[in-house]
Amino acid sequence: MQHRRDSTLFMAKASQTKHKNSRSRQATAPKDTQGAGDAYRISDAQAFGRNMARVTMASQRLIGQFLTRQAQRFGREPFDPLNISGAGLALLKQMAAHPTTMLNAQFELWRDYLNLLQHTARRAMGGKAEPVTAPAPGDRRFRDPEWQQNQVFDFIKQSYLLTANWIERTVASVPGMDERTHNRALFYARQFADAIAPSNFILTNPEVLRETMRSNGENLVRGLDNLLSDLERGQGELSIRQTSGNFILGKDIAATPGKVIFRNELLELLQYAPSTDQVHRIPLLIFPPWINKFYILDLRPENSFVKWAVGRGYTVFVVSWVNPGPALASKTFEDYMREGIFTALDAVKSATGEDEANLIGYCIAGTLLAATLAYSAGTGEYRGRIKSATFLAAQADFAQAGDLQVFVDDEQLASLEEQMRRSGGVLEGSRMATTFNLLRANDLIWSFVVNNYLLGREPVPFDLLYWNSDTTRMPLNLHLAYLRECYRDNSLSEGRMRIGSQRLDIGKIATPAFFHAAKEDHIAPAASVYRGARLFGGEVRFMLAGSGHIAGVINPPAAGKYQHWTNDALPATLDLWRAGATEHAGSWWPYWDSWLAARSGELVSARIPGDGALPVLGDAPGTYVHVQAGAMNTPPKRKPRKAA
Repeated sequence: MQHRRDSTLFMAKASQTKHKNSRSRQATAPKDTQGAGDAYRISDAQAFGRNMARVTMASQRLIGQFLTRQAQRFGREPFDPLNISGAGLALLKQMAAHPTTMLNAQFELWRDYLNLLQHTARRAMGGKAEPVTAPAPGDRRFRDPEWQQNQVFDFIKQSYLLTANWIERTVASVPGMDERTHNRALFYARQFADAIAPSNFILTNPEVLRETMRSNGENLVRGLDNLLSDLERGQGELSIRQTSGNFILGKDIAATPGKVIFRNELLELLQYAPSTDQVHRIPLLIFPPWINKFYILDLRPENSFVKWAVGRGYTVFVVSWVNPGPALASKTFEDYMREGIFTALDAVKSATGEDEANLIGYCIAGTLLAATLAYSAGTGEYRGRIKSATFLAAQADFAQAGDLQVFVDDEQLASLEEQMRRSGGVLEGSRMATTFNLLRANDLIWSFVVNNYLLGREPVPFDLLYWNSDTTRMPLNLHLAYLRECYRDNSLSEGRMRIGSQRLDIGKIATPAFFHAAKEDHIAPAASVYRGARLFGGEVRFMLAGSGHIAGVINPPAAGKYQHWTNDALPATLDLWRAGATEHAGSWWPYWDSWLAARSGELVSARIPGDGALPVLGDAPGTYVHVQAGAMNTPPKRKPRKAA
């Protein structure tokens, strides 16, 4: 207790000695304090002591439970499923083989720290000093004013940034490693640097420390309750709640009016009710990724791509993939083509009488769509049934597939297969969620650790994060084939992938294609999408949107956000394409609409779901979307703790 009190008094003293005459500092001081130092003083020592005792006891229980779970898993699960040790050992070997490189790196870090100490000394003596380093644009970990205005927190922040940047530069500069192993080592080095950020700890995060003092530690008691709830919901695995569960499917989100008109064991087909008197003759059939659920395209009415497309005069059909259990573990890429794309095309024909349809494939469904088009081009099966194909953040070439390639070496794939077999032949949705969260750990992991566990707050309602938490399982054969054929071997783009006996050649595809990529996409990097687009043999239109994998797609015109770039040419590289591209403000949706409308035929009377040859089976969003891979965002009911 005395050590904690000494630490807080040290922070208080630093606050009192800095910028005494600065009006801007007074304006940003916490409103519930009378002076800067008061924010770091305990207001009620007895209450604080009681809460710290409760935190200590609860922490001991958590540690005991963790050790028990680890003992139970010993020998039943791989010790290193991500093969971190393999990348680490390869890195250490090359570091030892190049001592001069490491000596130069050490000198560089020593020089940077000398500059930081000089900067700190000048500030301590009342002088002005420019920061030695600063957070990258968009880094939200250091937004609190105290990170700049308090000398102690400024030193902590800058020393961390110097060290984190040095770690990344040093690992990146180690010679002698093969590219994939080097990229894995660099990825895990970034994960380590993110984990040790001072914003993730109580005594080195000014906002958390202020809240701890203000509430006498009650925030930490609430945070432990949140942590226990997340562990219970994850059945022993930490399942961080990213948003409060205040959304109801079919009411708040996924609420565009429509009907289920077809169902098989892989999908439900939704047909949406028209909102215009006339529609384009050729219907629009959308295949979302089977990783997560279809309603990313139908969130709230104001950002629903489905609702907007219906309003533009398209007869819209959307596939809602099943959340597969062990019974579907043997399903393959060919099954998803035949029972997915081909079957849905037949159902759309029955509902509308039209042989042709315009198709959209989003993310992994776009990869399936590219493989299907190549299969049809080679065999003639279903040739001519797809009028045009739109690919949203979808890859056909995986040579530059980004950080996800970190997870597809032979050791990890063997470990993944073992895990899936032990789970009945499926990959649990939580495993996929963890992988994607690691790609943006500061935003999708550590920010919630701080908010939920250190500040003891509830996450805010957010439709996109609700969808992100609504995970789905992956069938063993399909998922492993996708990772091996595409991410590991890049067989699809190189003409070595087969469906049945047919070798797939993307260059034979003559179907008009529209490719969407997003500038900041971490899952389907724009350069990777562009490489795939150039493989197609027919008419290709490539467009680059602002933002990332989700916001770069879900960007309604009314929001007035981001931008997009267009260029009718398709030169050798994305950089050359961007050099000749034109930037446009706002959403890319109208640009795509003008491209698709020209390929959608004349206007006809609007079609009502159920008026065709297929009867209505139920209301949208259907039944498959409600099948959860595990408990979602609603925490289990726990007996509330009394405040100290």
